[in-house]
Amino acid sequence: MSVKTIIFDWAGTTVDFGCVAPVIAFKKAFDEKEITLSLDEIREPMGKLKREHIKILLDLPSVQEQWLEAYQQLPQDKDTEEIYERFEAFLFEDLAEYSKLKPETVEVVQQLQSHGINIGSTTGYTSEMMEVVTEAAQKAGYKPDFLATPDMVGNLGRPYPYMIYQNMKHFNNLSVTEVVKVGDTVADIQEGKNAGVFTIAVVEGSSEMGLSLEEYTDLSAAEKVKLVKKVTDRFYQAGADLCILNLTELLDYFIHDKELVRQSALV
Repeated sequence: MSVKTIIFDWAGTTVDFGCVAPVIAFKKAFDEKEITLSLDEIREPMGKLKREHIKILLDLPSVQEQWLEAYQQLPQDKDTEEIYERFEAFLFEDLAEYSKLKPETVEVVQQLQSHGINIGSTTGYTSEMMEVVTEAAQKAGYKPDFLATPDMVGNLGRPYPYMIYQNMKHFNNLSVTEVVKVGDTVADIQEGKNAGVFTIAVVEGSSEMGLSLEEYTDLSAAEKVKLVKKVTDRFYQAGADLCILNLTELLDYFIHDKELVRQSALV
């Protein structure tokens, strides 16, 4: 497997340990409507196009029950748009603050680039949102060679494969066998598998794990082992070809020639 391009997700993968920014923004937007959501409910559709994410949350039975009680009808399309507008406003308030790089990002990406590997990226954020994120990331030393956003592909974001294909087109990849996708959500895995590329899920700092760097650091060794296994099992169930603890492990496969093989689902 001769890999020429690695395509990274952003929040939860290379920046924003724990993918905190969108979770906070979704919670604030629904709180304004007097709708209570758990953090697990908010995180379940993470990685998808943000309007689609809101629609999925609005379809939850618990949300529909609350909505009926508050507004005497089920959510309408206009409600999706109103929540999205407020979500976007809340997100922009905190986006720069939560766009800090994950600890391994700069070193790993620089080493990969120094060995001639193209660094692409995809995201669930819009191009306007990514202007904030990429500016903060670049100041901290991370600048991928290419970025594809959902609005670049007719808003057919994850789980559709088209952002990956945009990366492949940019890098003139001849085959999907030259490409690897790295992400931290089930939607990332679906995007990679639908594109037909080898798909790697990163566990530490992932949206699926759902902890900030401080919260994760404060766990005991036993708690970390248990949580890592839980998240890893979830990713393999979703179809990931391989799970890694953090981005540093990519160097074993793409710099130090450790054999890259698909893993069987654990459960």
